[in-house]
Amino acid sequence: MKKIGKQSLIFCSGAAGYCLLELIWRGRTHWSMAAAGGMSLLLLNGLFHKLRGFSLMARSAAGGGVITGVELVFGLIFNRILHLHVWDYSAVPGNFLGQICPLYSFFWCLLCVPVALLTERATRRKTLPGA
Repeated sequence: MKKIGKQSLIFCSGAAGYCLLELIWRGRTHWSMAAAGGMSLLLLNGLFHKLRGFSLMARSAAGGGVITGVELVFGLIFNRILHLHVWDYSAVPGNFLGQICPLYSFFWCLLCVPVALLTERATRRKTLPGA
């Protein structure tokens, strides 16, 4: 039961964080972005635990790739299949089907730096005596 509670907290944190970032960056968001954010943070948490010992740069690059993958899947579903027009990167150089692009993948890598550090810190706290 503890694991379900922890996973739920991680999902909700990712959902809220992703929507907050969108509101700050674009001035609007969509409910599907909450799901994308929750899924992203769950995946990042697992990834960063598996990549302990790798450099921060490597973890952040891998994390950026994960978020970009989530964006692609959600974009294909919500933008291309359901035609909800949540976002469109068609005007951004290097875009793929208007759903992902190198610029935002880079931004996701940057965002993964503090997420990787927080995950590392939380892991260290659990392994300390009395923590």
